[in-house]
Amino acid sequence: MANIKSQIKRNRQNERRRLRNRAARAELKTRTRTALEAAEAGESLDEAVAAAMKRIDKAAAQGVLHPNTASRRKSRLQRRLNRASS
Repeated sequence: MANIKSQIKRNRQNERRRLRNRAARAELKTRTRTALEAAEAGESLDEAVAAAMKRIDKAAAQGVLHPNTASRRKSRLQRRLNRASS
């Protein structure tokens, strides 16, 4: 347990941010999985893909993901969707 006042505050901030980041990553995984399942089932991809891409971009903007990581994930997702739909 921290004794210094600023470190106690920093711990509170870190915990809040950790929970926020966890929620964002969980939603990101869910949206990605939904898009992939839609592709495999042959359903309409427009909404699912748009939601997944939007969530990836949002996570990068919020600092949850590094911008290069977001770009890589979008690229890989699009490749997998293209393979599944063809």
